[in-house]
Amino acid sequence: MAAMLEGGMSILYLMAAKAEFGPHLAARIQPEMIGIGPVEAAVATTRALARRAENLPKLVVSLGSAGSNRLEQCAVYQAISVSYRDMDASALGFAKGITPLTDLPATLPLVPALPGLTAATLSTGGNVVTGPAYDAIVEDMVDMETFAVKRACQSFGVPLLALRGISDGTETISKIEDWTQYLHIIDEKLAEAVDLIEAAYADGLIDLTP
Repeated sequence: MAAMLEGGMSILYLMAAKAEFGPHLAARIQPEMIGIGPVEAAVATTRALARRAENLPKLVVSLGSAGSNRLEQCAVYQAISVSYRDMDASALGFAKGITPLTDLPATLPLVPALPGLTAATLSTGGNVVTGPAYDAIVEDMVDMETFAVKRACQSFGVPLLALRGISDGTETISKIEDWTQYLHIIDEKLAEAVDLIEAAYADGLIDLTP
């Protein structure tokens, strides 16, 4: 597997929480855990890449769960773009989502969709979205890490591919079990997607443009 090559890691896998890392993924990869939320993800991803600064991975793959009230529950999607829903400097005249005094657009592109994976758009923020809060989200799905991981990857010039399995969204959630109850199914489907990514990487079919 590309992630396990000696003499340098070709693919670095990242996940937010051990609850998302089940036996199917464990049979294939050993990801680094970066924590939950944009701050933890940014710090941990930057640290992971800095440790490898002399021998950077060719690709970072972020794996995990996401919420959506419009996508199929338990299905896995490849995020082709990510936005930062927490950023709102509109009081200063900036469009919502734009980070002030940078040249960044509100939505950042990720690795283009691979054959065999279904594309979707992603929104990152520090809150758990549920119920009517989805009405304010234009993207297909929501998570709490990918925008931060993307920014860290940008700073090291490494492309990011993001996979998310839909763990919740059709019903209002109020306890942690509402998030974790289907993670065993998502684990199996993410593992199948990892097999696809590994094969595409070996065949040179992944766009590795940072």
